[in-house]
Amino acid sequence: MADMTRRQFLAVTGASLAGSSLALLGFSPAAAIAEVREFKLARATETRNTCPYCAVACGIVMYGLGDAAKNAEASIIHIEGDPDHPVNRGTLCPKGAGLLDFVHSPSRLLHPEYRAPGSDKWQPISWDDALGRIAKLMKEDRDANFVAKTPEGLTVNRWLTTGMLAASASSNEVGYLTHKVIRSLGVLSFDNQARV
Repeated sequence: MADMTRRQFLAVTGASLAGSSLALLGFSPAAAIAEVREFKLARATETRNTCPYCAVACGIVMYGLGDAAKNAEASIIHIEGDPDHPVNRGTLCPKGAGLLDFVHSPSRLLHPEYRAPGSDKWQPISWDDALGRIAKLMKEDRDANFVAKTPEGLTVNRWLTTGMLAASASSNEVGYLTHKVIRSLGVLSFDNQARV
C-alpha cells in the first residue's frame, strides 16, 4: 500500500464504490453464479487402464471427450483411481494423481525412435520397423550365441547373451505367457519388474 500513488488510490476506491453501488441497485452477478453447470464427466467416455509408473500396478479410470462420428480427436480430460480395482481401491500416489500432466506433456514420446550408430540424432520410425529391428537383432544374437549342448554332450538349449525384464503391470496370465515364450527361446536371464 505504501507504493500506491494518490491517483491509483482514487481509481481503486472509485471502482469499488461504483461496483458496490451497482450491486445495491440490483445489478448483481448472483443469477449467473447460481446457474447450474453440467457435470464435467457427464458426456465423457470412461476407460479403465493401469498406471504406468511403478510395479504396484494401480488401476485408473480415464475420461475422454471426443465424438469419433464427427472426426474429432479424443482428448483425456480427467484421470482418477479405479475404486473397483483390488490393488489400490480408488487411491493413487502423487505420481499417479498427476497422470493427466504426463498424458498431455509436450515432451511425451508417441512413437518409437531410433538413433543410428555414431549419430547424435534420434529419428522417428514406425512400430513395424521397430519390432522388425528388435526381432532381427534377437535372431542374429540367438543364432550366434545359442548353446545346444555342453562340451560334455549334455543338452541344455540355452541363450545366455540376452535377458528379459517383464512388465509388472500385467496380469498373472500375461506373465505366465511371457515366461513360456521367453523360456521357449532358451533365455535364462528373466525377471519381473515387480522385484526391481
